[in-house]
Amino acid sequence: MDRLSSLFKDLGVKPDKPKVLEARDIPSIAKYIKSNQCKNIMLMTGAGISTSAGIPDFRSKDTGLYANLARLNLPYPEAVFDINYFRENPQPFYTLAAELYPGYYRPTVTHSFIRLLAEKKLLHTCFTQNIDTLERVAGVPPNVIIEAHGSFATQRCIKCKQVFPDEEMKKLVLNAEIPQCHKCMGLVKPDIVFFGEGLPDDFTDAIPYLQYADLLIIMGTSLTVYPFAGLRSMVPATCPRILINLDKVSDIGSRPNDVVLLMDCDEAVRKLCDEIGDGWREELEELWKATEGSFTPRPEPKAAAPAEASKNEKGRPKNHLVLEEEVARMAKKVEERSKAQADRAKAKHEKQVVPDVSTIDAKAVDEKDSKESALESSVHQPHQTPHYEDANSRPVVPGKEKPSLVHKAEEAKEEDKETVAGSK
Repeated sequence: MDRLSSLFKDLGVKPDKPKVLEARDIPSIAKYIKSNQCKNIMLMTGAGISTSAGIPDFRSKDTGLYANLARLNLPYPEAVFDINYFRENPQPFYTLAAELYPGYYRPTVTHSFIRLLAEKKLLHTCFTQNIDTLERVAGVPPNVIIEAHGSFATQRCIKCKQVFPDEEMKKLVLNAEIPQCHKCMGLVKPDIVFFGEGLPDDFTDAIPYLQYADLLIIMGTSLTVYPFAGLRSMVPATCPRILINLDKVSDIGSRPNDVVLLMDCDEAVRKLCDEIGDGWREELEELWKATEGSFTPRPEPKAAAPAEASKNEKGRPKNHLVLEEEVARMAKKVEERSKAQADRAKAKHEKQVVPDVSTIDAKAVDEKDSKESALESSVHQPHQTPHYEDANSRPVVPGKEKPSLVHKAEEAKEEDKETVAGSK
């Protein structure tokens, strides 16, 4: 019994019975999917559908990337996906991108379920917050995928918008190098929506589709990031909404046709396919099996000592431990790469020859200064020396310096309340 039903019971009020579903359970959902009434299924997906692939989410307390990146030299953890901070210092993002880049992770059973819905001609649109492109890898047709926060699939210059070659981008990112535009030498960024950026036009254009939804399935998302989270309220009032998540979120459960399934996404879709029957479960497993060669697995981490493993696993889900290990590995790798980058910059700076003032001929310096002074006075137009922010940046016209990073960070935090992140 969900919380809403429990509240009605305590108040002595009988809740409205579902007007479309026979009951708020998996058998009723399965029966509805098999009926002629259910023709257009819409999906809303988040990081929770990818965690079983080993990809950590961003906001979880223990396994989230933001919590583990806090130890890095960032003004705040989310700065790694902040467009203003990226313009100032793109290195943290690219050290992290080398770890998150597509190719290391296999699609999950849930991704294969999305493809199964597409093959059954039931999937109308899949709205996803994820940037990992695993829907594409699983074989979901690109024309039904709306990547609300963008993805690693394409990239372009943030200055002139010139598209950057895929293979070159992959090579640079995997080496944690910063790609620059061949046309204007501006910074190149994957088409991931950062804090401070607008959403893709595809997302906005697809919102009207929701009015035609016969069923909305929401999987693996906290429904806290807007405007994506607002999509749940844009389907018709009679449209059943199914939440598959480890935690109860938002207002799902408040409508008569809402169903809340508090369980792992992979487990839920398998149970649903079993209930539908007609070979759905077998087809699901075949589609997932076909993804075995779609990725290059990372080397297995060293096993923990028996005593330590026993202590850590007490009362802890295995998948939770795997995620913690993966997040720790990622954060450590990013930290190592950032330190190596700083060490290289320091070494480069130290190699610069600094003259020993004790060996300088004062008379020669005076003669040189006199010649330069005479030459300077003979020039009518004064020469303006370009001002550089740092050793690696391009010149900034004096009088038009960029606002300080601290100021930008404050603005970004304010924008975060109403602006969608990438993610994250």
